[in-house]
Amino acid sequence: MGIPNDDVVSIDKGKKPGDPWVVTVNCPDKTGLGLDICRTILDFGLFISKGDVSTDGKWCYIVLWVVPHSSTRIVRWENLKERLVSLCPSCSLSFYYAPPAPRKSSPLYLLKFCCLGRKGLLHDVTNVLCELELSIERVKVTTTPDDRVLDLFFITDNLDLLHTKERREETYEQLRSVLGESCISCELQLADSHHDSRRGTSSISPVVAEEIFASEYSKKECYMQALSPDLTQLKKAVVNVDNSLSPSHTLLQIHCIDHKGLLYDIMRTLKDHDVKILYGRISAVTKGNRDIDLFIQEKDGRKIVDTEREYLLCSHLKMEMLHPLRVIIANRGPDTELLVANPVELSGRGRPRVFHDVTLALKQLGICIFSAEIGRYSASDREWEVYRFLLDENCEYQLLTTGARNQIVDRVRRLLMGW
Repeated sequence: MGIPNDDVVSIDKGKKPGDPWVVTVNCPDKTGLGLDICRTILDFGLFISKGDVSTDGKWCYIVLWVVPHSSTRIVRWENLKERLVSLCPSCSLSFYYAPPAPRKSSPLYLLKFCCLGRKGLLHDVTNVLCELELSIERVKVTTTPDDRVLDLFFITDNLDLLHTKERREETYEQLRSVLGESCISCELQLADSHHDSRRGTSSISPVVAEEIFASEYSKKECYMQALSPDLTQLKKAVVNVDNSLSPSHTLLQIHCIDHKGLLYDIMRTLKDHDVKILYGRISAVTKGNRDIDLFIQEKDGRKIVDTEREYLLCSHLKMEMLHPLRVIIANRGPDTELLVANPVELSGRGRPRVFHDVTLALKQLGICIFSAEIGRYSASDREWEVYRFLLDENCEYQLLTTGARNQIVDRVRRLLMGW
């Protein structure tokens, strides 16, 4: 006998306009549940203003206060609730005697359309897909000599309804509203077995790869990735561990500049290091700073007492706070290329909404995208998701100058970080 969904996940509106919504998850625990919840919150374009986490190893209780990143964004709260419920393990008594069955991956679809090019087109299409809760797995965008754009979006449906006629018609209708009369053709179909590989490799020159995937990023900052003066506050992140306050837990204390997806980055890093959270308090932002206290343990239930392991965990957390996403501009033959990279989770999932935010930044800058693609790259003992954009030279920026490149990188980074 199970527990009703309303008891597993509840979402309550703030008492006053502008107040955060309260998301409560109360369900059996599982490895990576906190990461899955934070990824979903980020995917819906929400900012976590504060939160509490507690678990006894069998049951998990999470409360998050969230607000939309943009006041103009329409949040489908009921869909968010359904997504969060789908993440929770079975609430039946059998949960304690058998592990939950692995969730099947969603089918991969190919969305292909051809239309006349214009500034901001790629972001407008991407925004529609995000609003429809269609996740972009890979992209291949090319521009023909006669200014026609051929876009290939490999997508999955978070609602698992894209096989229905109603869902497909809704998708076509929303796309036509954006493409208008410039649309020449638009097709949506299941991707064949040749394309159903979601880990395509993106070939990058050794020089660029060395810069963007540097393992000691927090200590040696590359010239292409230098922070603007006011962003150097990111370097002041403090991460400490304390084993004196609890006989069975290690206290992890974090003080840093807040950014979009901060809790997601922390959860991902802890999972990568096989560290579990027993209790956590995420304080509200004060003057742009965030304080987070987490009582953690090794996967086997012990405290973290190895000094080398403590140092490695703290240094990796600091690096994720300094550069949660790597952003550079480099030459690709005679062309100018913007590259954005983020670590891939051990589960193979990439960071949500990166493509959306980068295309929005370029649209705001008035820069057209000549071609774009998403691929995977292995470096520094981890897998990365790499977004590559060839920038159109016909814009107000002199793309070959250092000043213009720094301005573009700074704008992209700020939007990705939610500033």
